[in-house]
Amino acid sequence: MTLVVIGPVTKDLIVIGDEKSQKVGGATYYQSFVFDKFYNDYLAIVNCSDETLVDDFPDLSKVRVIKKDDTHFFINKYPFKDNLDVRQQLSNFADIPILPSDLEGILPDKIDGFVINPLNRHDFPLETLEYLKGFDVPIFLSIQGFLRLPDRQVNENYAIKLDNFDILPNILSYVDAIFLDESEANLIGEDVHVDEMVITNGSQGSRIVGASETRIDAVPCDNVVDTTGCGDTYMAAYISKRLLENSVKKSGDFASKIAAEKLKNFGHF
Repeated sequence: MTLVVIGPVTKDLIVIGDEKSQKVGGATYYQSFVFDKFYNDYLAIVNCSDETLVDDFPDLSKVRVIKKDDTHFFINKYPFKDNLDVRQQLSNFADIPILPSDLEGILPDKIDGFVINPLNRHDFPLETLEYLKGFDVPIFLSIQGFLRLPDRQVNENYAIKLDNFDILPNILSYVDAIFLDESEANLIGEDVHVDEMVITNGSQGSRIVGASETRIDAVPCDNVVDTTGCGDTYMAAYISKRLLENSVKKSGDFASKIAAEKLKNFGHF
């Protein structure tokens, strides 16, 4: 059985104070390093035009590329070196949807679940979600991409704003668990029809809302180097433990620990 992780790989520019660096990014990229360590039977499927981006993945034998005519580009700007919870994010909003026809022939025969990581509203059309639902396995969704819109008032090309999505209830009807942060939870509300909401809040910890609410403390980190991809790392660690042990509290505590380890290094876990 295989956990299938799907979503764009990106070209990222990281700006911390006045320091700039370029690297590979995207939720699927960050998550692959966690799954490679803690849930080895996984397959990462990415969509992009620049296939060399997958060279940085931990195991190329576990990556499949859907070749498109564009690649997602992100700028992550952290204006305060001493407070990396504050971030401004910009994107080119690449329109390169993943379609059922893209996935046919590359999915494994036996699947444990899907982890889907849209970076904008183009990435996963409803027809693709319906197709994945047909496999009758758990679907874990990072919801932020569906909430992203270009903020034309700030920057004609790249600025991002978050807004609710009128077909969000349709999207949620296909998934079992969603991952988001507190600002996104405030935006969509918590009265949503999913089995589990995993809500992160940076250094303030996280909480898992299902039949009841479970609070998870953040693991202290005295040397925060890079927060980009921390939420993606948390998500992958949570899913890894959740599928293996089926415990909300153990999964949250484990995810918090792994996310703290990621914070100590520039780049992936």
